[in-house]
Amino acid sequence: DMYSQDGDADEPEWVKTEREQFTEFRDKNRDGKMDKDETKDWILPSDYDHAEAEARHLVYESDQDKDGKLTKEEIVEKYDLFVGSQATDFGEALVRHDEF
Repeated sequence: DMYSQDGDADEPEWVKTEREQFTEFRDKNRDGKMDKDETKDWILPSDYDHAEAEARHLVYESDQDKDGKLTKEEIVEKYDLFVGSQATDFGEALVRHDEF
């Protein structure tokens, strides 16, 4: 739906990639369309750990000395990132834990 050929014979690479992703991975029953379960698996894949991904993101963005550990100072420096994070329950965990 995002691409219209409009007389253009050559398809952009992103269209080819998306078509391949659809055929190979998203349309599991090969009926040419995504049903409710296929859409759910695409949006919320069962093998993707959202909490772990968010925690890795917070450490990556906040760990200024890249030692793999966060200090209180590093967290405070990126306070806005933590307050907006689902991993801290949108900041609620920061007020419940003395170490923060």
